[in-house]
Parts: sequence; C-alpha cells; structure tokens
Amino acid sequence: MKSVQYPTRLPCGNRVLDLAQPHVMGILNVTPDSFSDGGCFNARDAALRHAAEMVAAGATLIDVGGESTRPGARPVSPTEELERVAPVVELIARELDVVISLDTSTPAVMREGARLGAGMINDVRALRRDGALDAAADTGLAVCLMHMLGEPGNMQQDPRYQDVVREVGEFLADRMQACLAAGISEDRIVLDPGFGFAKTLAHNLSLFKHMEALHQLGRPLLVGVSRKSMIGQALGREVHQRLSGGIALAALAVAKGACILRVHDVAETVDAVRMIAAVQAAE
Repeated sequence: MKSVQYPTRLPCGNRVLDLAQPHVMGILNVTPDSFSDGGCFNARDAALRHAAEMVAAGATLIDVGGESTRPGARPVSPTEELERVAPVVELIARELDVVISLDTSTPAVMREGARLGAGMINDVRALRRDGALDAAADTGLAVCLMHMLGEPGNMQQDPRYQDVVREVGEFLADRMQACLAAGISEDRIVLDPGFGFAKTLAHNLSLFKHMEALHQLGRPLLVGVSRKSMIGQALGREVHQRLSGGIALAALAVAKGACILRVHDVAETVDAVRMIAAVQAAE
C-alpha cells in the first residue's frame, strides 16, 4: 500500500475523519436521471433507508447529490437542487452517525447543507461556479476538488490532452491555490482525479495507472469509478454488470494510496478494503 505523506486528520464539520485507513463513501443520488440509480431514492424515506443500509455496511461518508453529472445531463436550478437535497441532509444528520458529503457545485446548497449538518463539499467543478469558493470558505467544511474540463453536457465531446496525468495535476494544483487564496485551509482539501469526466477510456486508464504522481500535491485522494463507463468499455459490461470491475479498481486505488472510495456497492467495497487491511497487518 502506498504510504501516506500528509497529515491524515480531515476536519468535516463536527466530525473528523482519520485518513490513515481508507474510507468508503456511499453514493446517494436524489435525482431522477443519474446514470445508475436515477429515480430510486427520490422519496425521503427511501433515501434515509438506503443511507442507513450503507452506513450499516461500513460507509463512513454518504455523498448526497441533487444534480446528475452524467455525460449529457441537464442542469437543474438552485431551487430545485436545494429542494431535493436539503430534506435528505437534515434527515441523515438527525438519524445517522456519518459524515454527510454534498455532491454539489451550487453555493446555496453548500451554505444550507452546512447549516443542516453536512461535513464535506464534493464539487465536480472544483468550486468554479460563481460564488462557490466564497460559499465553501464560509461553511468551514472540508472540500473535494475534482478535475473536469467543460460541463457535464459537453465534457465528452472529444477531450484531448498532451499528458493527462500532468495536466490533471496542474489543474488540481491551481484549484488548491484558489482555495487557499479564498481562505480554505490546506488541511480541509481532498483531491479527485475525475475519472470519467472529460476523459476517454485511454485517458482514464493512463491516469489510473500513474495515479501515484498526484501524491506530490500533498493532499488525500478520492477515487470514484463505481459502475462507470471506463469499466463497461474495458470489459464490455452494462451498468448492472460492473461490480467485479469496480471492486478490482477499488482495490487497486487503495494500493495506489487513495484515501476515500466513492461507490454504489458499499458492502462489497468495504470487504475489499478490510481484506487489504488484514493482509497489510499480517506478520
């Protein structure tokens, strides 16, 4: 397993994550159009039930999203996103002992989600929407900055890189500097290479192979590849057939030093992480 080269204490609102060991983040999409589970958890009771199941299976973070970011997804208004997300965040904060992550780029959702008990902002746009940097700074929450070119609606229209690993690293370093300038301390920052966002299969595979290069940025890495098209393209599998490929990538991500795994299939991923830990702890 890749040794960690940075402080492992991640403040998340009223909780602290110890990233000396990998954590599993369960995905909770409260959207009608997410690529894998759109429409499954729109109702509040269904959302809470699924969150509770993921926590029971070993998730230490729940990532609540109210706007689909799949390729070609339509944007939603801040009001619509807030109406989807806020009641679910409030319910989970009241009922479950878990870090709540806000999968959002919208300043209003960041501010209200923080007020209701969220501990992290997970932004696929790396706080580039107007007002997002200031909103994230004001909340005092941890932030995850993800690499993406363009917007979900156009990100897969012929993405090109001369050196995908170097360019992803440069982008994330630039966004880290923007955070620091806005008053977001380095100890609150997590980085996400953005697998599947503005990247071809070749880009995704190369970036994954050389992921260790991103450790030079000095911050923990979050990896989200669960059920994504890179697995489907590599293995010829439909969305519902991608569990084995996803577990393989999750295990490989841990071996390469990832600290947080964002997944749909929590129980299976937790087993993989625990198995790796058991081997690592052996004499």
